[in-house]
Amino acid sequence: MPRPITDEDREQVRHLHAQGKARNEIARELRRSPSTVSKIARELGITFDRAVEVETATKVRRADLAARRADLAIALHDVAEREIGRMTQPQLYFEWGGKDHTYAEKWQDEPTPADRRTMMATAGAALDRSLKLSPARDETGERSRSVIGRLMDGLARNYAERHGTETVGDGQ
Repeated sequence: MPRPITDEDREQVRHLHAQGKARNEIARELRRSPSTVSKIARELGITFDRAVEVETATKVRRADLAARRADLAIALHDVAEREIGRMTQPQLYFEWGGKDHTYAEKWQDEPTPADRRTMMATAGAALDRSLKLSPARDETGERSRSVIGRLMDGLARNYAERHGTETVGDGQ
């Protein structure tokens, strides 16, 4: 037979709920079933609905991830710039080997064509990934389209005023 709900149970549920504890946590602490805790909460007019908290936490998490993606995009741009810069810099080449295990090194004015291709591929991959993480926005194109649209509307209004006709449309 189930244990009856007491005033003490109600008071403990109210107190623990006020502390921000979840339903299952309260149930464990009181050694009652979660459904009993839900029933008590319903009687007391309190809820364990955390939708607002979850929504806020989700927004914060998304903002954090967006910031991390932006940081990673910047780091990838840095890699691309470094690789492109290396393409025209002196390059140290070395070899180690032979039967006597000798070491030899040589500086060249710039990397070999094969090494430059590798650097270009690395830079291209880094830029491609960076732009996927944080796509470029063409704000200047949008601005110029709106400026041209306003200019055309102004010309149309001016024409209509001078010639007594109606304007076709307003591009704003």
